[in-house]
Amino acid sequence: MAQIHEPHHVSEGTGGRHMLGPHIVGQRVVVRRVVRGETGPSGGAALTDLLGVCTAWGDDACVVQPETGAPVRIPLADIVSGKPVPPRPSVRQRVPPADAQRRGFALFADLETRSLGGWVLRRSPTAAARRANSVLAFGPAGVSDAYDEVVAFYDAHGARPIAAVLPGSEEEALFRDHGWGLESHDADTVFQLAAVSQASRSLRGVGSDAVEVALDIAGHQATARLMLDGEQVGGGVAAYADDWVGFRSLEVAPAHRRRGLALVVMAELLDWGAERGATTAYLQVLGDNEPALALYARLGFREHHRYRYLAR
Repeated sequence: MAQIHEPHHVSEGTGGRHMLGPHIVGQRVVVRRVVRGETGPSGGAALTDLLGVCTAWGDDACVVQPETGAPVRIPLADIVSGKPVPPRPSVRQRVPPADAQRRGFALFADLETRSLGGWVLRRSPTAAARRANSVLAFGPAGVSDAYDEVVAFYDAHGARPIAAVLPGSEEEALFRDHGWGLESHDADTVFQLAAVSQASRSLRGVGSDAVEVALDIAGHQATARLMLDGEQVGGGVAAYADDWVGFRSLEVAPAHRRRGLALVVMAELLDWGAERGATTAYLQVLGDNEPALALYARLGFREHHRYRYLAR
């Protein structure tokens, strides 16, 4: 059961007390405020409501960023009432996991896929990533001999049969009933989504005069090379498809980490995707990679689903 907490701060405004204060920075809020110089229907002061994310709280004013338009500075003395409100339900979060995973196929240029009912057999001649060399078994296959076909497909290509499944699903039970187990000791993979607009705002101003990011574009893919004094010290890959932009292989050489350079790479790739019309960004990270999860959370990424790999 969820716990109910008392508000951290109660402030005084024109109309009395409200549950707003410095603790709401970063939260979605609704604020009722006085509109100076205007008269309401009853002859008193005009009031208006503003819904958005509080981005700053000072001694005499707060700043609220609406979903569209410029930030609004509100004098604290003009606040009549207000409260935090739940985040707006995201349309992208309602996309089924299997559909979200299919968007990720674009990240591998030479990915070969074959439908097996509701499943997808995946194979890449060059990429070693498991998501490019496993069956995507999210939901029923609808094919009576689907398991045997999976094994036969990967055996025919001299590859180890691997299945990507949702934890606790009937598909996981099916493969485990055939003696399969976890493919590795890795934690479950977290598939995360963010609005491109929010991630772009969070990355605004990220950069370094000491490094340069070169982009190599090939069709719907962009490969970033992070260059320092003529040497490549990091990089990453992005792919655009159906108004989504995804990322993989974001990395920086160990000697140059903890300087925010991975964000420089991501900012360049995100801009590239936005220029092509992407509105949703996605990436995948292991569930026990706390530093990465915290970093991506600050950019607006939220968990969409988790999955794991099983192997024969």
